[in-house]
Amino acid sequence: MKKILALLSLAFVLLLVACGGGDSDTGSDNGTTEEGTEETTEITVGASSVPHAEILEEAKPVLEEQGITLNIEEYQDYVFPNDDLASGELDANYFQHLPYLNQTVADTGYEIESIGGIHVEPMGVYSQNIASIDEIPDGTEVILSNSVSDHGRILSLFEAEGLLTLDEGVKKSEATMEDIAENPKNLSFSPDYDPAFLPEYYNSEEEALVVINTNYAIEAGLSPLDDALFIEGEESEYVNIIAAKSEDKDNEALNTLVEVLQSEELQNFIIENYKGAVVPVGGEN
Repeated sequence: MKKILALLSLAFVLLLVACGGGDSDTGSDNGTTEEGTEETTEITVGASSVPHAEILEEAKPVLEEQGITLNIEEYQDYVFPNDDLASGELDANYFQHLPYLNQTVADTGYEIESIGGIHVEPMGVYSQNIASIDEIPDGTEVILSNSVSDHGRILSLFEAEGLLTLDEGVKKSEATMEDIAENPKNLSFSPDYDPAFLPEYYNSEEEALVVINTNYAIEAGLSPLDDALFIEGEESEYVNIIAAKSEDKDNEALNTLVEVLQSEELQNFIIENYKGAVVPVGGEN
């Protein structure tokens, strides 16, 4: 009887081993599932749907070849991507230009920073019924973003077209409505609008000028080069960046992401896909 029990016990132990009933670890957080398999690193990046998420999708297979799995979280606003990065829900984000990041850090104290510049989205001014700059009526309303970091950029654009003059000595990127020295057409600036809704105001406010961020213009079916009344030049300082927490600025996977986005392959994709509405900047920051 003892021999029978011993044999049954041995059989039960062997069955447990065969079924994987032991305590051995078969995976890890970095994606390794079996001994000897190549390790992978997962990173999660928050991005505006257009063009940022589209560009990241193009980078996915290139990153996979380098052992990096890219997860993309899409956002429709300009606030939550930095909030979620600062809280650790994201490893990086790709939606903003450098002046916007600097303003956010000044306002919130977040310890996040740029780890690389990728592209510029030249900002455009649109109108349903105004066909040229010369036809802009006196007193026309200009509807623009409530993002303070864009105000100097927009005013500089209007100054470049001869529609206003800013005070001498003011730093163009920091200019506000109070810095307008001359306004010969008596343009009325309304800086109170959520940038995501600017295309809707373009459709409804037919006699106004509407300044629309390029990502929202493209998403609304507008062509910045064809539909804008006037648009920034390619020399814009408002480079869209990859941002990360300061403690992660040397993170290997995140810096590989930047290198891939700055590569000739991805920069050519930007040129061919967006035809001047989005302009690659290589390694600029």
